[in-house]
Amino acid sequence: MTRLTWICHGSTAANREARFPLDEPLNEKAIGATRAIAPRLQHADGVFASPTLRARQTADALGLEPIFSDALGDCDFGRWAGRSIAEIQQAEPDNLAAWMARPEEAPHGGEAIAAVCARVKAWMNEHLQAGGHIVAITHAAVVRAAIITTLNAPVSSFWIADIEPLAIVHMTSNGSRWSLRVEGTTA
Repeated sequence: MTRLTWICHGSTAANREARFPLDEPLNEKAIGATRAIAPRLQHADGVFASPTLRARQTADALGLEPIFSDALGDCDFGRWAGRSIAEIQQAEPDNLAAWMARPEEAPHGGEAIAAVCARVKAWMNEHLQAGGHIVAITHAAVVRAAIITTLNAPVSSFWIADIEPLAIVHMTSNGSRWSLRVEGTTA
């Protein structure tokens, strides 16, 4: 059996300001909050992370030394990177609406949501039979893609899941498919 723990990177200025991210650092509060969740993590047999600064800093704050994988990188937001969603809504409302409604389109010149989902699915398939416990430190878009892949949901459902900074999502594999795993407390 393979256990996979997805961790969304800590908070950045882009999160607070509702902007499409650049390769920016975690804010100071996020570093402390990340260190606080480190004791909750179980032993990992393999740790992977996006190569972005925010994912690398999250791994550092967790005390983990990951293998960096471009497959776990954030969506390429093209010319929208660094701009606020409100600004894009004002300047390119039709393009923003098209991007959110049609996952195979990338009107910003970056990466389509369907492409993000395809690369995440390929990465998950590579690790389906890995065995042990894997930790993946990545971005909200990648965690969303992993969830819809696991649920075999249509790519159009991508926007239904809200993934906050430092969100943790657990999955298990029996060697042939992934399942979501919801942890509870033991009484």
